[in-house]
Amino acid sequence: MAELHELVDGVDFGEGPRWRDGALWYSDFYQRAVYRVTPDGQRSVVYGDLDDRPSGLGWLPDGRLMVVSMTTHRVLVEDGRGGLVVHADLDGVAAGHCNDMVVDAQGRAYVGNFGFDLEAAAEPQPTAVHLVDTDGSVRVAADDLMFPNGAVIPPGQSTLIVGETFGMRYTAFTIAADGSLADRRIWADTPGMFPDGCTLDAAGGIWFADAAGSRVVRVTDGGAITDEIATPMPVFACMLGGDDGRTLFVLCAPGSAPEQVAGVGGGKILTTQVEHPHAGQP
Repeated sequence: MAELHELVDGVDFGEGPRWRDGALWYSDFYQRAVYRVTPDGQRSVVYGDLDDRPSGLGWLPDGRLMVVSMTTHRVLVEDGRGGLVVHADLDGVAAGHCNDMVVDAQGRAYVGNFGFDLEAAAEPQPTAVHLVDTDGSVRVAADDLMFPNGAVIPPGQSTLIVGETFGMRYTAFTIAADGSLADRRIWADTPGMFPDGCTLDAAGGIWFADAAGSRVVRVTDGGAITDEIATPMPVFACMLGGDDGRTLFVLCAPGSAPEQVAGVGGGKILTTQVEHPHAGQP
């Protein structure tokens, strides 16, 4: 059994965890803030009092942070003066709240969205992943995806693997030189599991949060489940990091509905050690 350790508590709903510059960065939907946490649990606010829920995080090649603004359907970027400005506008394009994002080595962002009104318990509908180019232009990268959520880009930058939460699978694409996606294929089916935030390791496995259960799971190409770690409450995102890349950060919350978690601070970030280190993006 993997041993889990508490890094921080007081989280409403953590999302978009990323390891960078010796610390874990993450968004908190309902605290409307982006945080940075050092390995000894020292947490600081990177951006607070945001006017919308933040979600996916990434960086441009020049080091500027990008943040998904969920309900306004925008991708924000640091302005170099301590603030955030609009980098790309997906309003009228995204079919639901914008959510997780993966940024490639060139600074192109692949942004998922809900595709339907999850909070109103609407029927799930297929939607698209949008490509935000480095100039902020937006185009459809792939459509007919069931709640495209956490995604990874393996080393080499030639493949995008995206989790379809309500599709219960990972779908892979070949990334063309212009960032467009082709050669759609099933990378792994995850029956009975709802892939949420995820992270890739150097052996080619994807650790993902199962949004339908209190566990993180490791799956490999073809769908083999190699590891499962139970968590004390539901888990919605995870990330590999630490000095050697083998620390798995696990973001937990009592639930996902705003009425369950907003302003409650009942969530935690837990850690455990795993065999294979982090690889690729994010």
